[in-house]
Amino acid sequence: MKSAAKMSIQENLLQIKNTLPPNVTLVAVSKTKPNDAVLEAHEAGQRDFGENYVQELVDKYEQLPKDIRWHFIGHLQSNKVKYIAPFVYLIHGVDSLKLLQEINKQALKNNRIMSCLLQLYIAKEETKFGLSFEECEELLKSETFKSLKNLTIKGFMAMASNTENQKQILSEFNSVKSFSEKLKSDCPSLGILSYGMSSDYKIALEAGSNMLRIGSTIFGERM
Repeated sequence: MKSAAKMSIQENLLQIKNTLPPNVTLVAVSKTKPNDAVLEAHEAGQRDFGENYVQELVDKYEQLPKDIRWHFIGHLQSNKVKYIAPFVYLIHGVDSLKLLQEINKQALKNNRIMSCLLQLYIAKEETKFGLSFEECEELLKSETFKSLKNLTIKGFMAMASNTENQKQILSEFNSVKSFSEKLKSDCPSLGILSYGMSSDYKIALEAGSNMLRIGSTIFGERM
C-alpha cells in the first residue's frame, strides 16, 4: 500500500509542476499530514511545505530533513511567533502591525531577518482575515513599520471567496495583482503574490500568482 501512496504523491506533484510556469513556487500544504507523506514529497524533489499550526510545524521541523523550507500559512498569534522564529522560511498571513512588531522582536533575538507576506482581505466572507488595501498602504508608510529592521515584506498573500463563480475569483485575485503593481515602484521587494489553492490555482495563475499553496491535490483529501 505504501508504494502506491508514494507513487500517488509523486505523480500528483509531477502533474502539477508540469503545468506551472518556471517562476512559480509550489508550497505543498502538509498540515495534518503524517511525516511519511512529507518525506515522500521530499523524495520527489519538493522542498517548500506549508503548515497552519505552530506546534505541528515545530514537531515536523525537528523530525524532518533540514533542507525543507517551512512556510507558516495559518493565522499566527503573536505569542506563538517565538516558537517558529529560529527556523521559519516565510510567514504568509501577517495581518497587523502588532504581529509585525513581535516578528521583528523574535527575529532580532535569533539574529535573523525574517521574511513575511502581508495578508490582504479580498473575499466576500467574514470568516477570512486580512488587511484592506487602504490599511496595508497605511501600514507600509508608517514610521513604526519603517523602524522594524529585522524583517522584510516579500509580497502579499490572499484567499478568494469560496464560490463556484470563477469570474469573481479571478476579479478578487486580479485586485491583489493590481495593488502590488501600484506599490512596486516604492517597494521593489514586493515580488511574491501568494494566492491559489487546490480548488482555484489555475485561476490564480491567470491572475499572476507566483506562489501556490496546494494540499489535497498533492496529498489527497483529509482523512
